[in-house]
Amino acid sequence: MKTNLTFLLTIMLAALIAACTPREQQVAMQEEEVDLINDEFTEAKEEVRMTMDSIAQSIKDGDIDRLISFHAYSPKFTEFKNGEVRNGAKANEEFERGVFGSVTEVKKFDMNDMKIAVYGDVANVTLHSDFQLKFENDLVTVNDQISLLFVDTENGWRIVHEHHSSLNQAEE
Repeated sequence: MKTNLTFLLTIMLAALIAACTPREQQVAMQEEEVDLINDEFTEAKEEVRMTMDSIAQSIKDGDIDRLISFHAYSPKFTEFKNGEVRNGAKANEEFERGVFGSVTEVKKFDMNDMKIAVYGDVANVTLHSDFQLKFENDLVTVNDQISLLFVDTENGWRIVHEHHSSLNQAEE
């Protein structure tokens, strides 16, 4: 009797183990593999595009606080511009408030050849600016190469790095 009970328990244990193992394998197979380099992340890409449109609109509207809100200022924030040394959050905010706060009219604000590349919770936006900004009587044209690095936060996509450099125009 003991032998039969031991044999029965052994068979039940083996069946239980066999039943559980494929389920664990099924769960593991159901988890999608993410290719951070090649996957398009279409939904996130559209969110970033909408964020870029909102940034442009905040500049056109002269809403500097809204413009600033699209930045995730922290000790990690960095910016390169005009071949100068790297600066951080404080310098970037002061510059953006000073420059965009002084714009009296936006004549043109084209973001040409924009490319959005999403890598999960990080996105890189590259573009060529064709901006015409009026500062009282002075019209300033800004033709730069711009890279913006975004991180998806609980408040949406926020800029954590900016890089601006002059765009060399081909002679026409």
